[in-house]
Amino acid sequence: MHSAAAHVVVIPCWNEAATIGPIVERVRVHVPDVIVVDDGSTDATGSIALDAGAVVERHRNNLGKGAALRTGLARASAAGFAWALTLDGDGQHLPEDIPAFVERAARTGAALVVGDRTAGAAGMPWIRRTANWWMSRQLSRQADFSLPDSQCGFRLLRLDAWRQLRIECDHFEIESETILTFARAGFRIEFVPVPVIRSARPSRIRAFADTVRWLRWWREASQPASAPVGHGLPRTV
Repeated sequence: MHSAAAHVVVIPCWNEAATIGPIVERVRVHVPDVIVVDDGSTDATGSIALDAGAVVERHRNNLGKGAALRTGLARASAAGFAWALTLDGDGQHLPEDIPAFVERAARTGAALVVGDRTAGAAGMPWIRRTANWWMSRQLSRQADFSLPDSQCGFRLLRLDAWRQLRIECDHFEIESETILTFARAGFRIEFVPVPVIRSARPSRIRAFADTVRWLRWWREASQPASAPVGHGLPRTV
């Protein structure tokens, strides 16, 4: 991997052998440099991603989506990339939408561009749609401006901004932590409409455990003194 290009794509994966190969190939049509973080997979996710042209970082054990994202972003930052796009490895995000994120950032000067699924929210399971609406509403109040879809993992972020912030969550709450931390630091956030695409496999979100984990994070994050700025790179795995 080289650092001449401005953009790199980071894909956190856990047992995504069925989908990761074609996703990497489709991503590389738009962004040649791809980092797949194999988060303790027990299938061939890592080797398939490597064969498709990705650089692969591996966790010995499954540490969580947040930990995988932080590993990938740290690798991207160390390689000298200016921007990182993040998307899931299960087919829920269309690589063909990547140019819309890049264009929005270039046009608006945003440091974070987030996929917005609200136009097609009826395609989400009712419980997921309701949780996303409620979480986005709480985060919007804390950020003091509207965040229509705070949970979409399809994002483009400026790595020099990310390096200034403390991002520490290991699991799915990293989506909320990142958007709120960027907002509190005063970085511009924009949204790009993306479709709702159902994964062929069951969701990895565990309703009870992940809800409790999010609420625990939210209790701390909603305090005025939270989300400090200027601590350099987040801790990596």
